[in-house]
Amino acid sequence: MNNQKAIATPLKTKEILAKYGFSFKKSLGQNFLIDVNTLERIIAYAGIDKHTGTIEIGPGMGALTEQLAIHSSQVVAFEIDQRLVPILKETLGSYDNIKIINQDILEADISQVIKENFEPGQRIKVAANLPYYITTPILMKLLMDKLPVESFTVMIQKEVADRMAAEPNTKSYGSLTIAVQYYTEAHIAMTVPKTVFMPQPNVDSAVLHLTVRDQPPVEVQNEEFFFDLVQASFGQRRKTLRNNLNRHFADQLQKPEIEKLLGKAEIDGTRRGESLMMEEFARLANTFYQAVGTAE
Repeated sequence: MNNQKAIATPLKTKEILAKYGFSFKKSLGQNFLIDVNTLERIIAYAGIDKHTGTIEIGPGMGALTEQLAIHSSQVVAFEIDQRLVPILKETLGSYDNIKIINQDILEADISQVIKENFEPGQRIKVAANLPYYITTPILMKLLMDKLPVESFTVMIQKEVADRMAAEPNTKSYGSLTIAVQYYTEAHIAMTVPKTVFMPQPNVDSAVLHLTVRDQPPVEVQNEEFFFDLVQASFGQRRKTLRNNLNRHFADQLQKPEIEKLLGKAEIDGTRRGESLMMEEFARLANTFYQAVGTAE
């Protein structure tokens, strides 16, 4: 990687900002990477090679996009900020394997974009420095759309990365953990100092690597019901599972019925949500779904 030419240096970034009179929009969570070493490590963790097609969200001025173009066969990058499109045309002008789509990723038909831009059966990976204010909606949309994507390697707020990669019986473990780990195997690849960004964010960052599962690790009769029940179980973290479920199912089940279903699922109602493994949540959800879900 040629550090002289790389976009991801403080000097080069400042030059481009000055040339275009660009000002950061806080509402878009814009923090640009200015460290080539961090980019190299993201590429390595993502396992990107010339057989890989890559999707990027929020390319900014193209620092990561440039390295993705060098290492992969094709890059499709979604950028919501119209002001960055001419900048990207200049900074990435010498690459013929990059397509910039000026669109909100949450509104995009990504399946269609994949069909139009990648070869059938090509290995596709997502790599991105995600805007922190909207990380969870973006990742959940991409996971729930069940795209033909192998993995996600994303720079996100460390606290959110901790929640997505958490183990049971920890402070970070919650409904987001279950949702992400239902679809993927999650681990934190590295933590990243604030100094590699311009402007520096107020929070610590981490690179999270998600490997998409071929099949979820548990069988659930209804995914929506399963995720709702999991969320309800963490409704008030300090309350017991029994209390949270009594509240959630108040309109559908009497307390003795809830007690009976907890017994049937072989789950102690005095436990808290954070102590349940995903298999236990699946058993609980399937038991309750047989009782109330099918009647809805």
